[in-house]
Amino acid sequence: MAEEVVKVSVDGPVATVTMNRPDKRNAMSDTLLNGLSEVFFTPPEGVRVIVLTGTAGHYCSGLDLSEHTQRDAEGTFYHSRNWHKVMEQIQFGGLPVVSAMFGAVMGGGLELATSTHVRIAEPSTMFQLPEGRRGIFVGGGASVRVGRIIGPDRMTEMMLTGRRYNAEDGRMMGLAHELVGEGESIARAQELAERIAGNAPLTNHIIIQSLARIGDMSRNDGLFTESLCASLTQTSADALEGLQAFLEKRQPNFR
Repeated sequence: MAEEVVKVSVDGPVATVTMNRPDKRNAMSDTLLNGLSEVFFTPPEGVRVIVLTGTAGHYCSGLDLSEHTQRDAEGTFYHSRNWHKVMEQIQFGGLPVVSAMFGAVMGGGLELATSTHVRIAEPSTMFQLPEGRRGIFVGGGASVRVGRIIGPDRMTEMMLTGRRYNAEDGRMMGLAHELVGEGESIARAQELAERIAGNAPLTNHIIIQSLARIGDMSRNDGLFTESLCASLTQTSADALEGLQAFLEKRQPNFR
């Protein structure tokens, strides 16, 4: 079942993961979440970067509310914590993830997108947190991830009003890093993924693991952690190769 709603294709070091529930605007069902969990906890061998996208004109329209109505308080709590586990794996699993976004990036879809590291948006992209208008609250990590990107004040406004923001608004707010033309997000995401895959693996890993955590630290703790990260990367074999390649005016050949 999970294989039907999550499609994976691999091209060299880049895997493209497509959410495939076109009749539901790729709303997040338990089956879809489990399928994403399988991919991100056990990615294809040799893959260094993942492109995450949707199908049929939408990235992900959020939680499938038809499933939500079947849960009691205890079930909803455990479901939320499972979302947190999967989103944490996407953000901190060690592989850079590039989102190719179009259409609905709403509710849980926005929680999913903000757990990825690079976000590309097409003009059709719509960002929204509609939970406040539906009598519920976010449960997949938005209060942390979205709130830290756009700030608690803006997130409060989004949830109280249910306002939709377009692709340009999203770029200005930090929800998207780059805007491209209609139908161009996947190709651009794959292009950036190839570039990222060419970085030293340890450097990519340290970037993913450290920067978000340093943002949670005090100034002095952050600076200390930065020094530890610098000492690991700058004394690695890949660092020596990068320096040698620069001196020899060639592309580095990282591990």
